[in-house]
Amino acid sequence: MRGVLIDAPVAAPAEPPSAAGATLPPGSGAPAPAPPADFDPSLPWRRARSVALRPEPFGALVYHFGNRKLSFLKSTTLVAVVETLAEHPSADATLAACGVPDAQLPAYRRALADLARSQMIERRTSPPPAARELAAGPCGEADPEVHP
Repeated sequence: MRGVLIDAPVAAPAEPPSAAGATLPPGSGAPAPAPPADFDPSLPWRRARSVALRPEPFGALVYHFGNRKLSFLKSTTLVAVVETLAEHPSADATLAACGVPDAQLPAYRRALADLARSQMIERRTSPPPAARELAAGPCGEADPEVHP
């Protein structure tokens, strides 16, 4: 199931003018570079706060406002996974809740790892919301307007 996710950078961020070796002071408005994410599907994840997801007939467009990356999610199931990551104790639990078949798990994990590397999803440190019963319904019933 290759091709579930296609990353295409929109534009390289402009380099801020600075003296050689100088760094921008904290609070200067420049985002701090994030360390690369090592994706572990047994850990809790969520869609990054600076990421917008726009549903499309083929799946969704995902845009990161910080690094200006645009990704195409070419599976409605993957869209549901990304939208509901924050509601489950791990990425693997989200994949199970969304009904991803065992044979497709490696492809979905690769897609999530690509999203983590491009900072579209991030590790979650807070527990999932307790108010929602996780077995209340299929993953596809997630409200696309609710953002973690």
